[in-house]
Amino acid sequence: MKPNTPAERLYNGIIKENPTFVLMLGMCPTLAITTSATNGIGMGLTTTVILAASNLMISLLRNFIPDRVRMPAFIVVVASFVTVVQLLLQGFIPSLYDSLGIYIPLIVVNCIILGRAEAYASKNKPIASLFDGIGMGLGFTLSITCIGAVRELIGAGSLFGHQILPLADAAAGKAGYEPITIFILAPGAFFVLAGLTALQNKFKAPSATNGSVAPSKLACGGNCLTCSGSACQANHAALEEIRRKKEEEALAAKKAAAEKAAAAKKAAAEKAAAEKTAEYPDFGNRTCTVFYYGR
Repeated sequence: MKPNTPAERLYNGIIKENPTFVLMLGMCPTLAITTSATNGIGMGLTTTVILAASNLMISLLRNFIPDRVRMPAFIVVVASFVTVVQLLLQGFIPSLYDSLGIYIPLIVVNCIILGRAEAYASKNKPIASLFDGIGMGLGFTLSITCIGAVRELIGAGSLFGHQILPLADAAAGKAGYEPITIFILAPGAFFVLAGLTALQNKFKAPSATNGSVAPSKLACGGNCLTCSGSACQANHAALEEIRRKKEEEALAAKKAAAEKAAAAKKAAAEKAAAEKTAEYPDFGNRTCTVFYYGR
């Protein structure tokens, strides 16, 4: 699949670099709001809209944002779209707005959005950045919807608010499903995510926890868990050094190829001259003799 095409960006976000199951990013909303499939799909689609819009805007402004203030600029762009989406949810879908609560404004600092802005949108063209945002958003939506569906089904016996498993009624003597309510409480999120991660590792599916993700080239090693933000400048210095070394290697390779071509051309000329001399060994002497008697 050709790089940076819309189809490749969608596949990359949904499957290859799924932000939840592969990169393990955005764990805060993943664990907090996935008490039901409805909440999962609501948060996922909200994040998708903001991710696509912010990626597009940041890509359009990438040549105008100074490098020193790029992160504050990214946050301002993301916060603007979050405010718009928050007001739209509050006005048109108040039930979803109440369910998601504080996690809507916290989208501003979601590491998926800021990560794609820094790693992709600020370095690529608008259309590719737009589809990168859509792909990552849909991957995030799919992931947290699956987690929410599992938690809702086990913890309440329902799916998208509809009762799937008939509940037991002890007072009426009716047998049925006994919900495991811990799955719709805070610990349930960890149980489900741990189970899905264990399955990934068991079947060797790509994941940040089984060593299948390429090692980071950042100076800090890419360990976001212990990051205090102080390695930012060092990271950029390391990446700049890598870029400079690649340019030097490419220049050296080009120079070596030119020298090799010149040497081959010189060797061919010498070989041709030697063959001509071997074919006419007294060519030079005869020329001199003819010239002498001619005078």
